[in-house]
Amino acid sequence: MGGRNIDLNFCSSEFSFVSWLDDLHLLPLVQIQDPFYIKLVKEFYMHLRIVSSPNEEFALSSSVKGQRIYLDARILASILHIPHTGLYVFEHKKWPEVEGFHPNQILSLLYPNDPNVHPNMALTTNRLSVDHRLLHHLIVHQILPTDGGYAKLSWMQVFLMWCILSKIEFCFPLLMLKTMVRAFSQKKSVLAFGITKFG
Repeated sequence: MGGRNIDLNFCSSEFSFVSWLDDLHLLPLVQIQDPFYIKLVKEFYMHLRIVSSPNEEFALSSSVKGQRIYLDARILASILHIPHTGLYVFEHKKWPEVEGFHPNQILSLLYPNDPNVHPNMALTTNRLSVDHRLLHHLIVHQILPTDGGYAKLSWMQVFLMWCILSKIEFCFPLLMLKTMVRAFSQKKSVLAFGITKFG
């Protein structure tokens, strides 16, 4: 399958999300041109293991075609040419609790025509602006892959949008590693991220 590459010349002049990503040095995430191979991705996940202990920096190990692969946030950041610093939190069943983050503020930005925003409202993409919808699309394809449809936003996806829109550094490589573990440990899950750059 082909890489994940966005035409920045076209998008820069038309859409704000390019500058949002550029501000946080995340443009390389949308400039991956290398192909990935589904069989190799499956083999990577079949052999995936957590190799760090709880008090060490989080790290994974796998092998593909007999080649050992070791990944931590620094290595993944180096491969992807993105930063590995910033805050890290992952919440699947509730809003992330981070100083300065208030769900109503980001929801008011994402849904400016809704006077009744509240943390428990239905979060749908059809009411987002084009720029916000494209940012969400990027998140669910490049950063936090999902196996469901793309019509709804999760609380974590909204939080990541807040980080990007607010120019708050987030440790995306660590999130990607933890997403790999979730994909590997759940019965029904998307096998996230192509791995040809790792081998």
